[in-house]
Amino acid sequence: MSFEKLQELRTIHDGGGVRIPPDKTVPLTPRVRKLLDSSPVRRLASVRQLGLVSLVYPGAVHSRLEHSLGVYRLALEFLLSLHGDECFRAIISEKDASAFLVAAILHDIGHWPYCHPIEDMDLPGIPRHEERTSQLISTNEIKNLLMSDWGLSADRIADLILGSASDPAGKIIHSLLSGPIDVDKMDYLMRDSLHAGVPYGRHFDQDRLLASLCLDANSESLAITEKGKTAAELMVFARYVMFSEVYWHHAVRSATAMLQRALWLSREQLDIRQLVQSTEESFVQHICDNDKNPVTQLLGNGLFGSQRKLFKRIASFDAKSHPTLHKTLAGLPYKQLVQVSDCFAIRLAKRTGCDIQQNEILIDAPPKQREIEFRLQVRCRDQFGRGKHRWRSLAEISPVTESLAHLQFDYLVKQVRIFGSHNAFGAVRNTTGLEDILLEASNDALM
Repeated sequence: MSFEKLQELRTIHDGGGVRIPPDKTVPLTPRVRKLLDSSPVRRLASVRQLGLVSLVYPGAVHSRLEHSLGVYRLALEFLLSLHGDECFRAIISEKDASAFLVAAILHDIGHWPYCHPIEDMDLPGIPRHEERTSQLISTNEIKNLLMSDWGLSADRIADLILGSASDPAGKIIHSLLSGPIDVDKMDYLMRDSLHAGVPYGRHFDQDRLLASLCLDANSESLAITEKGKTAAELMVFARYVMFSEVYWHHAVRSATAMLQRALWLSREQLDIRQLVQSTEESFVQHICDNDKNPVTQLLGNGLFGSQRKLFKRIASFDAKSHPTLHKTLAGLPYKQLVQVSDCFAIRLAKRTGCDIQQNEILIDAPPKQREIEFRLQVRCRDQFGRGKHRWRSLAEISPVTESLAHLQFDYLVKQVRIFGSHNAFGAVRNTTGLEDILLEASNDALM
């Protein structure tokens, strides 16, 4: 896509775009509008970007469609910025640039309500959202639009989104879609922060970061120039604080643990095909109406009923202060986590002499994979002024980046948490030695 066409797109006047928060106009052309009006993309208007976060931050009810529009707008900005990079211009053709814009619009179409915590359970038959993305891009509706309006194949767009493209242009475009600094993260940090009503995700210099974009030493992936270092550091910090205060807020994790247990108890009755095609409303109806188990009903009503009734936090254990327990439980398959929590409930009932049912105790343990990775090359000026460049990793020139992305987050934010119903919380809140009891329960359950 030529620079002139990109400029024309970005400067479309009233009537040629759609407004999204915060005070941004997303420029639209007829073929972009047709893609946005397709049924797989329109469904995203009824899927919330942050799911259960709205139980804690009431304003966080923005849709994945709004986010997708923001990602598309940023994709235009990325292309405008990178047009100044000679290597980028040599590798990325006009057709590649168009494919990047399409992939930005479609990158989320495989998401369904609450899919991330449900995927973490690894239930039989539940597809990954990436698999759904590939399936939806290959439907006749999307496939025909891509070919007739854009001259692009569905396979090419799916490969760009999923990271399976092996050609130089495909690798570069995937790094713009999914990397340390990408159109997805830059939009969701700002947008999630805005709607949650917190400042944390907006405190990095997006314009400075955009102006510093370039290709890495091998022209294979997105990198930044030295002038973007501070903006990149602030983006790392923004992600860390958003995870700490929003995405992994203890009440959000309580709601997540409740949803996962409700799905576990009703797993035999789930209509997987209906679930992955659902909107927010139809998902809740399916979960609440499909299982008459009173425990499932109780959990579902606590999340989606007329009164919010979340399980209370009984205890939390981080990897730094409780390394043995954290290592034992982090990354356990969900079935084993249920077994541990059931054994723990039995031991608590014996210790307290109170009637504590198994599903009144929930354990929320983090997955083993890291949520924050920030491997990014920085193009630095030669210190002797010889006009050459040196390439260094951001972690090498910014120790704070490694500290935030690994030590702070993996050791302190990703906690093992114990939640209990109102009855269980009242029975055990003053009980000592919970860590030892939980380790004993883990040994029993995992033998």
